[in-house]
Amino acid sequence: MAISEEDLSHELYNLGHMVEGAVAYWQATGKRKFLDIACRYADVACKEVGPEAGQMCVVPGHQIAEMAMARLYLATGEKRYLDFAKFLLDYRGKTEIKNEYSQSHQPVVDQNEAVGHAVRAAYMYAGMADVAALTGDQSYIDAIDRIWDNIVSKKLYITGGIGATASGEAFGKNYELPNMSAYCETCAAIGNVYVNYRLFLLHGESKYYDVLERTLYNGLISGVSLQGNAFFYPNPLESMGQHQRQAWFGCACCPSNICRFIPSLPGYVYAVKDKNVYVNLFLSNKSDLNIGKKKVSLTQQTNYPWDGDVTIVVDKNSAGEFALKIRIPGWVKNQPVPSDLYAYSDNKRLGFSLKVNSEQLIVNSSDYKSSDDNGNHNYQLPTVNCQLTEDGYLTINRKWKKGDRVQLHFDMEPRTVRANNKVAADRGMVAIERGPLVYCAEHPDNSFDIMGALLNQAPAFNLGRGEVAGTQIVTLTTDAQTLSFDKQGRLHTDDQRLTLIPYYAWCHRGSGKMRVWLPQDLNATTPSQPATLASESKVTSSSDVPALLSVNDRLIPRDENDRSIPYTHWWPKKGVTEWICYELPQESSVQSCTVYWFDDGPWGGCRVPKSWRILYQDAHGQWLPVEGADRYPTDKGAPCTVNFNPIKTKALRLEVTLPDDNAAGLFEWIVR
Repeated sequence: MAISEEDLSHELYNLGHMVEGAVAYWQATGKRKFLDIACRYADVACKEVGPEAGQMCVVPGHQIAEMAMARLYLATGEKRYLDFAKFLLDYRGKTEIKNEYSQSHQPVVDQNEAVGHAVRAAYMYAGMADVAALTGDQSYIDAIDRIWDNIVSKKLYITGGIGATASGEAFGKNYELPNMSAYCETCAAIGNVYVNYRLFLLHGESKYYDVLERTLYNGLISGVSLQGNAFFYPNPLESMGQHQRQAWFGCACCPSNICRFIPSLPGYVYAVKDKNVYVNLFLSNKSDLNIGKKKVSLTQQTNYPWDGDVTIVVDKNSAGEFALKIRIPGWVKNQPVPSDLYAYSDNKRLGFSLKVNSEQLIVNSSDYKSSDDNGNHNYQLPTVNCQLTEDGYLTINRKWKKGDRVQLHFDMEPRTVRANNKVAADRGMVAIERGPLVYCAEHPDNSFDIMGALLNQAPAFNLGRGEVAGTQIVTLTTDAQTLSFDKQGRLHTDDQRLTLIPYYAWCHRGSGKMRVWLPQDLNATTPSQPATLASESKVTSSSDVPALLSVNDRLIPRDENDRSIPYTHWWPKKGVTEWICYELPQESSVQSCTVYWFDDGPWGGCRVPKSWRILYQDAHGQWLPVEGADRYPTDKGAPCTVNFNPIKTKALRLEVTLPDDNAAGLFEWIVR
């Protein structure tokens, strides 16, 4: 029983989500009925699960109960719920199941690296941050700080996504950040917000909100369509057209998770501690805050993230003097993320300006360095004293009056970003940002093959206006070149005008090519290949399969573990015979076929096929097997070639018999 609870069980996970929902409902309505039900459920778990005699000493198969029980403690004041949260964390790595997939490979306070299933991990790390803050346990504080540093310095995508690989929906190795096969599950992005929000509450530093904002505006909202009716489970940074938004998923965690997260966003805008009001996110709102037992009302007006102008008006203040602490985003301070994982490469220096009523302060990027022993830079105006403090906030302390107005301007220009050279997938490439938004190139905006595009060494960008799914966006355009080979193998270059849109808005206008990281160095380019007999053929199949056109896109896997290129598969079918057909552009002579099989074992459901064969259509429309076939190999990650007696035909069929217990799939089918 204990092993089954810890081995992928969702029993305590369900408890966690129920508690989260019950507390949210109580906070929104003041009604306790659902909260009381959740408390009774939690009391049963506290009674039955634990380290004492007669209890079941287990930890959740899927984490979230840890952060939920900490939240229930805050809602009710009942310390047994916090104790239960800490037990679920204390005993992880000490019970029956021990593996990296569920972060149970060692006790949580000994962990240094983000590993395993990214959603499970993020929920657990959020729970660790809660326990660290609520108990003051230094071992928990040290552990979660180490894990956070590992993520932001080695395992964070430029979009704020986490989870590099579909194998186990997991973190990859340090600096393993592939783009086309990036998993970056929507739930993991939400979990990343949870972790960074809690670490801000623990430490009070703006760097956690820098990561949170990057995730929020890019890798999180990309998970839901602009109409709110279609979703991404993974959020890749590159596509050949194999990715589509879906109305629903059999495992429906992402749609429901993002639908519960979006309404909670107002709770992330401000924070209050003592006599400090933190302004962490910039969006138009009216808010009533409590400083002690005194009321403060603020109005924020802004068109952020499209421009960097923010106005904050004090509508009411009965708290007297307090400090308004405004986050100066890392992207303003020339730091994409709080580590050396990414760096701006264009040598621009941005700044900001501040006006309090009629008094103006202009701060250039050269002023960001600290000037006193406490790491603060002091600015003195006739009636306004403010500091750019070491915690990353512009702190203005004064006795605020009704009608006081703070006007903030952030310089906002397109920037190019380079990844740490240890990120092999991004070497020689740049990503484009403007403010908190990451941009991408997508097929509907560019009439050429964006996969063969090469950015200029010193690109200049023009701002424009566009519309995606009825929503207005700011576009960027810049000069580029495309590289391509002709049929004689000669390389050609053509000048192009490249258009970019915000990453979150991609895949609303049909499936096609998209990429975030764009080559700027010649050695990072992939020139377009000349047409082949297969690439010019019409592709059909015996059943509806994903990314069907991947079979003739002329992309070959590097090895059996390559997930950087598209593939198609018949999952979840097993033990049946399926086919893919090429309708050739004209009658042609064919005598050889090569197939690259897709096999994602041991985690996935596809294996090399049980058997396969090639059939051709004769002049009477009959399908016949080719004659003289030498062999039909099924090697994993290698070219599987069959040679046969030459035939003349207008159509070929690849017939595949799936394994009895698994599906099958393929990367490419080459015809010669």
